[in-house]
Amino acid sequence: MLDNNEEKGHPTTREYEGSTVEDAINIALAELKVSKEKIKIQILTEGQRGLFGMEGAKKAKIRVTILFDDNQAP
Repeated sequence: MLDNNEEKGHPTTREYEGSTVEDAINIALAELKVSKEKIKIQILTEGQRGLFGMEGAKKAKIRVTILFDDNQAP
């Protein structure tokens, strides 16, 4: 079931990946053009380093929900 925002074509929840959780958050913030205070972040998987400590063997994955202010129309 879609919430009211999704029905209007404005999804409020998206998933992002990065080599680290912080990288995934930065990607989300850049794409959504909002500050960190305007989103809720749920960590789905933490990134894991590969052989010899190399980054990116397993990407970090997060779910981001955009928070709306009471004054902001959804």
